[in-house]
Amino acid sequence: MERRESKVRALRSHLGFTQHQLSAELGTRISEWETGLYCLRGTSHTILNLISERAGFKYDTASQDKMMDPAQPEND
Repeated sequence: MERRESKVRALRSHLGFTQHQLSAELGTRISEWETGLYCLRGTSHTILNLISERAGFKYDTASQDKMMDPAQPEND
């Protein structure tokens, strides 16, 4: 299973941005997302999904989130 942190890094690379450049564009510290210091959820998660969709990059981690959160009921 690929970790969210590596997907953030891969998306940034796909876009051709450095951490500093993407941080400036989004107004946040990308390094914290890439190291796992800050967990993506809510708005930040949605924004990265929208960016990746428009860039043609497969980023969505919804299935990972379900596996990582045992409190969510399974709908299989």
